[in-house]
Amino acid sequence: MKIHLNRPLVFFDLETTGVNIAKDRIVELSYYKVFPNGTKEGKTYRVRPTIIDALGLETTMHIPEQASEVHGIYDDDVKDCPTFTEIAREVAAVFEGSDIAGYNSNHFDIPLLGEEFLRSGVPFELQDRNMIDVFTIFTRKEQRTLSAAYAFYCGKDLTDAHSANADTMATYEVLMAQTERYPDLPKDVTGLAQYSAPAQKFADLAGKLSYNAKGEVVFAFGKYKDVPVSEVLVKDSGYYGWIMQGDFPQYTKNVIANIKLQQRLANRS
Repeated sequence: MKIHLNRPLVFFDLETTGVNIAKDRIVELSYYKVFPNGTKEGKTYRVRPTIIDALGLETTMHIPEQASEVHGIYDDDVKDCPTFTEIAREVAAVFEGSDIAGYNSNHFDIPLLGEEFLRSGVPFELQDRNMIDVFTIFTRKEQRTLSAAYAFYCGKDLTDAHSANADTMATYEVLMAQTERYPDLPKDVTGLAQYSAPAQKFADLAGKLSYNAKGEVVFAFGKYKDVPVSEVLVKDSGYYGWIMQGDFPQYTKNVIANIKLQQRLANRS
């Protein structure tokens, strides 16, 4: 392996009920964990997706046919599988103290995984993690998909594409090949994470909030794009209500709610 590791690096991939970070759920999670001493371990979880119904009860969520046609996982395949809540602490332990790598993971897999942990009440902190996005490296170098990346870098066809395990292992092999192919790529996890990070630093997992040059949290979308959240909460209180009641990821809502709480505490002092 050509990457220097100071702590474990977890490659992972999700298969889900769809692509809406706030509403969709995990149906399969695979990881491949590489330790600094060269030891490796991996596992795949099948997950029964659930939602909270009108009565406040957790109930099984139907996997839409269009999603099943992509990853091949249907309701019957997960009917006897654990819910994410039931495996959340075990999965969190896998990621604990580790850096993270995935394919398009900064934009989708990590935000959606974070939402699942929030719903399960299990802490999942990312402040001190390096997050390598193999997709970003690839698009900056070659502009391709994962299957094409696998063929390009590894000279292999990606069979079982859109199964979490196949995609996880392909992501691992592609990153190893990328570090071999491009001598200018960093050979440490921090450097790779910085190289594959979005140009803009986000304050939430879904990219709805970012930081400006002053370090203030600003909106990254909509009519208040680039305006500090703290200012918007003062001049347009209805915007806060719209977001809290809208189809936004819970992590994003939590960041905004915390800013509002800090304002209230400051006003009392």
